[in-house]
Amino acid sequence: MANQTNSMAHTKWMCKYHIVFTPKYRRKVIYNQYKEDIRDIIKALCKYKGVEIIEGHLMPDHIHMLVSIPPKYSISQFMGYLKGKSHIVLALQVKSVYYNN
Repeated sequence: MANQTNSMAHTKWMCKYHIVFTPKYRRKVIYNQYKEDIRDIIKALCKYKGVEIIEGHLMPDHIHMLVSIPPKYSISQFMGYLKGKSHIVLALQVKSVYYNN
């Protein structure tokens, strides 16, 4: 896995990034309630973009990820997508739980 190179039409690449990000305001209580949901959402969004999660850890107040991002996406573009879409999906899940109770 360490020396695995991926290829596109005209390139061979191996781009791995260690990313650490925090949910807004580090709300540990809310974050711990939805930890499994966040993990599943992040996995699905990465799969959709063709990003491989090599290693990931969900801590109580932040997320560590080692990912392999194709060179057609910048890191900032991918993180904007990941944080934006995961927030929307999670907000819809929280809203449906809130209104169903």
